[in-house]
Amino acid sequence: MRWLTLYARSRQVPASFAVVVISAVAVSALAGHGTDGSVAPRMAVLVLAAGVTAASIGLGGQDLALDRTAAVRWVPRRAAHVLLIGAVVGAVLSAVQTLGGDLATTAFVVRDSAGLAGLVAMGAAVCGAQYAWTVPVAWLSYSVFAPPPTGVPAQVSTWMLLPPGTPAGTWTALLLTVGGTAAYAFAGPRL
Repeated sequence: MRWLTLYARSRQVPASFAVVVISAVAVSALAGHGTDGSVAPRMAVLVLAAGVTAASIGLGGQDLALDRTAAVRWVPRRAAHVLLIGAVVGAVLSAVQTLGGDLATTAFVVRDSAGLAGLVAMGAAVCGAQYAWTVPVAWLSYSVFAPPPTGVPAQVSTWMLLPPGTPAGTWTALLLTVGGTAAYAFAGPRL
């Protein structure tokens, strides 16, 4: 169990987890609920994006060259790390929702947390761990300011804000999760 503790500390997991919890509580407290008790999905996506952004720093170690030469099988560890990021960020939002207002449905949280975790993993593989956050933040920025989706390409580009069960949103999130996790697991973070 000592290796897991050392791994978590080297990847700054305690600090990242604290930021995930604080951002979820802060956004939930500041979210303006409508007259029917609903909240725009943008708030939930903001919490999830903040969470994966905070966790993205752990996708790279202190010495990437050492990570690449270590006598450890990194592929399963990297894949598990990405999947845990998505699971923990989604679980924190779900836990915070039990304390206060509903930000999103469970299906929405699962889809978006998985897709955003895949995006941040893809960002680590392409840009490096220190810039992994840029990919989900850029995509979220576009999604927030894009016009309402009318066709499938527009739905794919704004998948984060689509209602759960929308095929284009679900498939986009699934492809991003699988593709980003595989890219990061096999290639690792960019040096």
